[in-house]
Amino acid sequence: MALAPRLEIRQGQALVMTPQLQQAIKLLQLSNLELGEYVEQELEKNPLLEASTAEPDVASLSADNDSDREFEAPVAETALTLSDDAPLPSREGDLDMDYENVYADEARADTQNESAISAPDQTSSDWQSVSGAGGAGSGSSGDNEFSLESTLTREITLGEHLTDQMNMAIKDPRQRMIGAYLIDHVNETGYMTADLVEMADRMGADLDETGAVLAILQTFDPSGICARDLKECLSIQLAERDRLDPTMQIFLQHLELFARRDFDLLMKLCNCDRDDITSMIDDIRLCNPKPGLAFGGEPVVPVIPDVFIRQRADGTWAIELNAATLPRVLVNQTYYAEVSKLSGDPKAKAYLSECLNSANWLVKSLDQRARTILKVAAEIVRQQDAFLMHGIQHLRPLNLRTVADAISMHESTVSRVTASKYIATPRGIFEMKYFFTSSINATAGGEAHSAEAVRHRIKELIDAELNTAVLSDDNLVDILKKSGIDIARRTVAKYREALNIPSSVQRRRDKKAYA
Repeated sequence: MALAPRLEIRQGQALVMTPQLQQAIKLLQLSNLELGEYVEQELEKNPLLEASTAEPDVASLSADNDSDREFEAPVAETALTLSDDAPLPSREGDLDMDYENVYADEARADTQNESAISAPDQTSSDWQSVSGAGGAGSGSSGDNEFSLESTLTREITLGEHLTDQMNMAIKDPRQRMIGAYLIDHVNETGYMTADLVEMADRMGADLDETGAVLAILQTFDPSGICARDLKECLSIQLAERDRLDPTMQIFLQHLELFARRDFDLLMKLCNCDRDDITSMIDDIRLCNPKPGLAFGGEPVVPVIPDVFIRQRADGTWAIELNAATLPRVLVNQTYYAEVSKLSGDPKAKAYLSECLNSANWLVKSLDQRARTILKVAAEIVRQQDAFLMHGIQHLRPLNLRTVADAISMHESTVSRVTASKYIATPRGIFEMKYFFTSSINATAGGEAHSAEAVRHRIKELIDAELNTAVLSDDNLVDILKKSGIDIARRTVAKYREALNIPSSVQRRRDKKAYA
């Protein structure tokens, strides 16, 4: 058969990810902080988008766990309620994609874009003069104008503290460069994070010279700084207090025995009695294992819940989105109409049309994102009603497919919704993924138990054990089976290790040491 080029027409089906669909999926999985940053970027790029200063309408719904209910979305408002009425109506738009397997319903159009936002008149006042220390003084409104921000202070960082000491202790420019490089590799706890040989090789410096600079840095405040491991950190602090004798050095070389409370072996290795071991332990406890934490580090960002859950007087659950995490953007239709009339350039009109489509799509995607989060949260409340009422012991096994089938969405959509989203409940703030746990079979074929509830039960049993009756993993298996939980010993060991609970042998040693 001769080979020759030819044309063929084939018909097939394929899922095409349009840019709009990609944007909708991206918005769905963003956290509230990431969403705020994304919207800020869009506001800077798109001249037709405006940030709304009005208080956002809180999309809320009330859940009754006694019966299966459907969503009803009023068109004129953003409130959602769980009622026995008609299901949520779907509205089709002239979009170039399909929401199937991404969203179960269409977002409402923003009907308030036609209203112009009138900002109230604002009056501003400048400080024309300030009083100096020691007499009256006047300031000008130019570059020397008093600024409140200039008086604000911040906590000094560990790197700045070490750099200040290095500039006073080291005069040689070459050694200062080496010291600055080493300080850059000190983490927030005060430890050197890179290997000394590798750092010397990267700088092209002599290893002995690099080690000498490191030795100088290790004399800085706070004591124990720039150590490469815990043993070196403790050694530096003990040496400054003149407590680093040969016996203490042997003790530090076997810190793992101290962690296991194996004092008999420690006494044998250190060739000392129990009183000497106790004295060395007291000296070590006076040391700071993480000296760098005394200085300012990265600010801790508090968890901001995306959904609030509260119980009504009639026993039902009210679920509402956190209005503070919902960015409000409006499309300036008036500006678009005026600029379109004045512009005769086809390229400018095409650009404005593209900006308008992008703005409309962003508003629609934000609204749909809020509705989708709300639907998933409502189904989680239905499934985990017993947990909200009675605690973690009643947490039910739950997977993505169960929620996805209940709200007619795809599993991947539910997975994206629950990523980096938090729910504030009467029992605390939890990540949405916390409510999705695997199941542990019941011994008598009853209802399965949640893995998280079983872990909590194991922790309760260990916390309540007596000093004279420490529970082994086999003992825990027997107790759990008597309470109707069919679990293997290796599973108990895995859950115990995940809870950072030592073995029964180690716990027995600890209880004996502190007895």
